[in-house]
Amino acid sequence: MRKAILLLFTFFLVTTIYSQDQSTITTTKNGQGLFDSEEILEITLSGNLSKLLRDKSEAPNKYPLTLSYADANNKETTIPIKAKTRGNFRRLIGNCTHLPLKLYFPESEMAEKNIFYDQEKMKLVMPCRGEKYVVHEYLVYKLYNLITSKSFKARLVKVKLENHQKKKQKSSVYGILLEEEPQMAKRNKMLNVKRKLQPNQVQKEPFLNMAVFEYLIGNTDWSIQYLQNIKLLAQDSTTVPYAVPYDFDHAGIVNAPYAKPAEALYLTSVRQRRYRGYCLKNLQKFEATIALYNQLKPKIYSIYQDCELLDEKYKASTIKYLDNFYKTINDPKKWQEEFGYPCDPKGTGNVVIQGLNHN
Repeated sequence: MRKAILLLFTFFLVTTIYSQDQSTITTTKNGQGLFDSEEILEITLSGNLSKLLRDKSEAPNKYPLTLSYADANNKETTIPIKAKTRGNFRRLIGNCTHLPLKLYFPESEMAEKNIFYDQEKMKLVMPCRGEKYVVHEYLVYKLYNLITSKSFKARLVKVKLENHQKKKQKSSVYGILLEEEPQMAKRNKMLNVKRKLQPNQVQKEPFLNMAVFEYLIGNTDWSIQYLQNIKLLAQDSTTVPYAVPYDFDHAGIVNAPYAKPAEALYLTSVRQRRYRGYCLKNLQKFEATIALYNQLKPKIYSIYQDCELLDEKYKASTIKYLDNFYKTINDPKKWQEEFGYPCDPKGTGNVVIQGLNHN
């Protein structure tokens, strides 16, 4: 009896400590984590930006910077960090006006509760050719958050760049801070999976939801086989993984000027949709996915209709782009033709996109 009571007490104590630990993981002193707010966060990155941004090598170095922002009480918080350039396409000379960065937060500086306290490292998406496309891509992350919690959270930020080497050189641009893979997995009480699989080896219904989402946004730049813009999660090492997409700047709905479909797909534009799931003979399996997207239709449209950062021309073209998607999925003949395309031996539905490696 005493042993049972002792075990019960120990379980209660461990659970309590774990719960307290989890609460510090997800909230700050004022009850908000980095990704708990829709407000645009203003941050300043200062340091020798010239040296950082000139490093376009295959293995770029990390450079010391200072990140600062105003907290909920309008008090400036300053954090010493390191940063390096990342990506391949964007690091090539002439491709982009700003390079994407990876930010590294020192553990010794993160004991104090600030909005970045649970971050070890994170990606900062920067404008390649125009700030508006950053906003467009940010909204795609918000769209996929509607589909499933097994998705990357994103926070739109206004980044002020202060180059210490050129005192007069200051600029401010939109960027996106992205949740890191370990945090996303932890939030979903899952584990990261690093092995490469075939598309039919991941969870089927979530895969269909994801693949139809990529079709909705006009994105063909992904593959399970090469983990191209895809991460995998699983409950444990014995369960079938979930596929989680990210990096949507080549999607038709973003419509970035540099985005082009892979030549092997024989598409004329990223605005042209192409379903890129695997061949599924029983097309009735798509009915639950179609029902999901019809259920979410008002919320999907409101992402764009309610965004004050979008110009009216882009809003109108995007609503029309969404209209075409919904016209397709509510016409049985059309959606069966589109989603059955990977079964066509003469088509390009089974082309695997390897793409460029991203760091």
